[in-house]
Order: sequence, then C-alpha cells, then structure tokens
Amino acid sequence: MIDLRSDTVTHPTPAMRKAMSEAELGDDVFGDDPTVNALEERAAELLGKEAALFVASGTMGNLVAQLGHLGRGQETIAGASAHIVSDEQAGHAVVVGTSIRQMPERPDGTWDLAELDDAFRDPRDLHEPISGLVALENTHAHSMGQPLSLEYTRQVAEIAHAHRVPLHVDGARFFNAAIALGVSGRELAAPADSVTFCLSKGLACPIGSMVVGSRDFVARARRGRKLVGGGMRQVGVVAAAGLVALSDGPDGTIARLAEDHANARRLAEGLAQMDGLESAGGLAQPATGPLDPGRVTTNFVIFRVRRDRAAFLDALEARGILMVEYTHGTIRAVTHYGIDAAAIDRVIAASAAALLETSAVGVPART
Repeated sequence: MIDLRSDTVTHPTPAMRKAMSEAELGDDVFGDDPTVNALEERAAELLGKEAALFVASGTMGNLVAQLGHLGRGQETIAGASAHIVSDEQAGHAVVVGTSIRQMPERPDGTWDLAELDDAFRDPRDLHEPISGLVALENTHAHSMGQPLSLEYTRQVAEIAHAHRVPLHVDGARFFNAAIALGVSGRELAAPADSVTFCLSKGLACPIGSMVVGSRDFVARARRGRKLVGGGMRQVGVVAAAGLVALSDGPDGTIARLAEDHANARRLAEGLAQMDGLESAGGLAQPATGPLDPGRVTTNFVIFRVRRDRAAFLDALEARGILMVEYTHGTIRAVTHYGIDAAAIDRVIAASAAALLETSAVGVPART
C-alpha cells in the first residue's frame, strides 16, 4: 500500500529506532530527562531561539504557545483557513479563553498587509478585545502547502511589533518551507517571537512537536503544557528520534525533504495530463481550472475530480493507493519519507486507471 493521506503516516528511520532503544531516560516533568533536554537545546539552537519545549503534538504546541502569549479575553489575528482556526476544535476559545480575528487569504496563503495593519483592535475602546497575537501558518496547508517567504514573514512581524504584539508561526511543516525557500530554519524563524514545528510529519518521527521562543515565553508555555495534561515522564524514548531528525549528519531528515518536494511535483505533473482532474479551488485556492504543477512547491498536491470523489478514492485504494478527502470537495496527496519516484509513477498509473474506471461506470458528475 502506498499511503499518501498525510506525512504523519511515516515510520521511524532505522537510526531513530536504534536511538530510541538506547535512549537515556529521566522524568521530564522534573526536568531530568537528559534526552528531552538535549532535544530542546538542539531545537532552540537550530532556530536561533533561547529555549524550546517538547510537546505531544502540533495542536498542543499551538495551544501552549497561545497560553504563553495571551491573557483571557485577548484576540489572535490569523488566516481564515489556518489550522488554529479550523482544525483545533476551537481550543483558543475553550482552553485559552481568547477570540480569533480571521484574515482573508490570497491564493498563496498571504494576507494584504494593509488589511493586517487595520485588523488590530483599538485598546482604548472598551467594546473591543485587545489584540494579543498574530499567527501565521508556514507552510500554508490550504494553498497547497505554499511556503511563506522570509521577506513576507519579516513584514508581518514588523506590523505586529509596531502594535506591540508578538508573532507566532505555526510551522507544522516549517522545515518544508525553509527547504523550499532555500533558507535556513534559523533565518526563517528570526522574525517570529515563537515557532512550533512538528517532528512527526515530514521529519518522520513517531511522536512530538517543538515550541521555541524566549526563555520567559517557554516557561509560560511549559506551565500551559502541564495545564492541558501534556506533562510526560520518561519521554526521552521518543525524544531520541527527534534528536536524530534534527541532526546534521546523514541520519538527519531535514535536508531529505527536498526529495518529497520533487516527488510531489512529479506527481502533479503526471496528474495534470489527465482529463477529469482539475485545480482545487476553495478558500485559499484560485478558481477551478487545470491542475497547475507549478503551484506544487512543497509536499502537498491538492486537486479535484470532476466526477464522484469517493468512487475515485475507492478505485485508488483497490489499486493499493491511499489519498484522503480534503476541504472544499478536494483530494489531497502528501509525499513523505518512504515514498520514492518509483512509487509516484505507480500512483500516476493507478490514478489514470481509477479515472477511467469511474468514468466508465457512469458515476454522475457532481454539481
């Protein structure tokens, strides 16, 4: 089975499995798990921040980052399709006690900067919440994984800081963005006050995400982690995989993300030749039309089928290929560790056969 539902389906590399089996352990809640401590130091160093925190997931990372930055009743400015808006069960309201002001997004996932400047609340007006945080998502998932540039991140940070508000980057696939842009993680993180990034997506670790920022911010985020039940004990057994992923040697999994990007482009180029597939459309996508492989810059391929989406996915699964239903009636395929060019060629062939099959059986077109 070739599983393209997400880059979360990866299994640990052999080097990770070895490191996990040999990890030196302690109790992380007491701060004495040496493997976790080493991972946090490495993450902070890699992104040029003072401190880091190991958490169970990207959603937890964003949640504790908000707890570290915001007071109850404040407001975050974030994109309308951002993960913290649409995919985290309104944790900002349920747990943090804050609201979100949603920004319209352009097809590349960016905002109009004049609209951003105008989105900050007037702290003198007793009727309005107080703007307390700006949050970007990089890469931006709903725009087909577009990387937000360093210059754009700087511009957003300048506006936020002019309003005395910090910038948080939800970087679930932060290193995909850095690799695609040809910059270091440290450079891309520099304008932000805090960044989260996932170890368990393209970096191929089994569990975990990192939150980085200043020492004071991370101390507050650590309290937030305990509040939401994220205090872990001998968690060095999984943190060891993160140390391997973030290493500079041949076992590190950051540089190899370029392979995933090349494979995603290869897939998009194959799909673009097929009658019956088209561009995604949707909240942060251009209008429906031919699938444009040029939009594939990281490891996401998002598209529509003109006929029944469920039937197409079933036909793919019967051929040993898994993709997933995505937002606004689309389909998403995500390349990752363990998927090579030969697998992509098999996916392209299976997609053509699935299209032919679903057309032949007369599945009605959806309006």
